[in-house]
Amino acid sequence: MNSWWDIQVVCDAALEDIVFWRFDLLGSQGTSSQRKGQARLIQTYFPQQRFELLDLAAVALLLRQDALCAELPLPRVDWSLIDDEDWSKSWKQHWQPQAIGDRLLILPAWLSPPADVDRQILRLDPGVAFGTGTHATTQLCLESLEMRLSDPTAAPVVADIGCGSGILAIAALLMGAQQVYAVDTDDMAVQSTRANLELNHLDPQRCLVTQGTLETLTKQLPGPVDGILCNILAEVILDLIPQMSDLAKPTSWGILSGILLDQSKLVADTLEQYGWVVATLWRRQEWCCLNIRRT
Repeated sequence: MNSWWDIQVVCDAALEDIVFWRFDLLGSQGTSSQRKGQARLIQTYFPQQRFELLDLAAVALLLRQDALCAELPLPRVDWSLIDDEDWSKSWKQHWQPQAIGDRLLILPAWLSPPADVDRQILRLDPGVAFGTGTHATTQLCLESLEMRLSDPTAAPVVADIGCGSGILAIAALLMGAQQVYAVDTDDMAVQSTRANLELNHLDPQRCLVTQGTLETLTKQLPGPVDGILCNILAEVILDLIPQMSDLAKPTSWGILSGILLDQSKLVADTLEQYGWVVATLWRRQEWCCLNIRRT
């Protein structure tokens, strides 16, 4: 069994991006953030063999130096050693069924459905892939998708770019999509999406999942799609926008999230250059979701 350093940083909200950047620079495989009063609690994990105690002290010093350079309050940095098994299971104790929008209930795969539920249940075990329904960007996408699929006779064909756990692709099928084509560059995400399709007793032929890029997906599509889902990051979305037209009909729509509010204008301007218009912008916390359509 491997052991991991659990590093927790409590800092000013304005320092959050810098902490994420610092952990990414150090080779973190994933970093999470949550509100803690007016501050942020940022958490990441590193294999024990990567860091000695002296290295951890150096990380704390770097973060404090970053705060000083940004003229922000000094963060508090703590760490502890945990076993691999504890790390992979401990977060599950705090993840409970979550109602989203008017139609969906996201149900952790290891829990039994609540009694007398009048919602569509989406069972999920994300593994290491992104997408549990707890993040604001995922919630915004699911609520937007519910609006788009309010017509039960529409049965659209949908592309999910960066499918992660498969939560958006599966939600689309449960809410009436005829077919989904999903793609992710991460093989673990592809495996996770396929496993969650099986958890929800969905025909895998209705959601064809491929490891690769948007270009890979475009080559495999039999034709343009009705809707495009993309919950990644603004920087990635900006790179994808020029290729999105290859997937689209004149009537196609899109749901784009993972975009910070102060990045939305740049994304919207770029969309306009390539024949898209932002129909609505939905906001939650500092994140936003762009509901787009062809001009």
